[in-house]
Amino acid sequence: MTDDTPFRSPLAYENKKFLNSPDGRVLRVLSEYLEPLARFRRERIQDTVVFFGSARFHSQSDAADALQLLEKPFSKTPAPPGEQENFRLAQVAVEMAHYYEEARQLAYMLTTWALSLPSKRQRFVVTTGGGPGIMEAANRGAREAGGKTIGLNINLPYEQMPNRYITPELNFEFHYFFMRKLWFAYLSKALIVFPGGFGTFDELFEILTLAQTEKLAKKIAVVMYGREYWNKIINFQALVDSGVIAREDLDLFKMVDTPEEGFEYLKENLTRHHLGPTPREKEPEIAKTRP
Repeated sequence: MTDDTPFRSPLAYENKKFLNSPDGRVLRVLSEYLEPLARFRRERIQDTVVFFGSARFHSQSDAADALQLLEKPFSKTPAPPGEQENFRLAQVAVEMAHYYEEARQLAYMLTTWALSLPSKRQRFVVTTGGGPGIMEAANRGAREAGGKTIGLNINLPYEQMPNRYITPELNFEFHYFFMRKLWFAYLSKALIVFPGGFGTFDELFEILTLAQTEKLAKKIAVVMYGREYWNKIINFQALVDSGVIAREDLDLFKMVDTPEEGFEYLKENLTRHHLGPTPREKEPEIAKTRP
């Protein structure tokens, strides 16, 4: 005997089993476009400046404190062999901490300038991947300047948590890397790349490839911060000498060494290409730029 009691099936857009199934993937992808789009419009975000860099860098105070904690138990006796690598990494963290502080300062300078522009919309909003390290530093600097700041976090197996300096209304969580990358590039007018690892390389070279192949409908200034690091890691001249890139491809980016140098270059570039001789109100890029 069967139960023939009438029942209603759930609406398709409320059916979690369907939405989380392979058949619902296109809707999940579309959601990661439309939901951020709605929030950017609501918060009147016209365009952004994106900071990339290592998630493993710390502020100078945090790095110094971590090193001191490691040194304390072995202040009178040498560290065991297993601890020596931890000491080395802690010392490196102290050496690299200046990048955190400089990203924070540059984001502060950019945001202070952007807030002075005569616009009803939010211009050149500092945007990061939402996590720790350089991402935290840039969000922190923008917030300290009194501006809104965006975090495009990604859901990872080891749970990268959003940093506390992101504007709550602009704190995003993505499942799909390619949708997150779309939002990095979609509104961006400048990209600032601090020293980093695989993820930073991926993001840098994707933007350089889009610029080289003229797939960008706008001018994006690419700044590589830290000549010593980048010249040690990537031999761009060797790429030219080997004929795999053209000499003019080296003009797709600018290397700088100080927040002041980076700010002056970005201010001039953003003004020339995206403000014109006289800053004026424009239609929001989000409403007219093709993805």
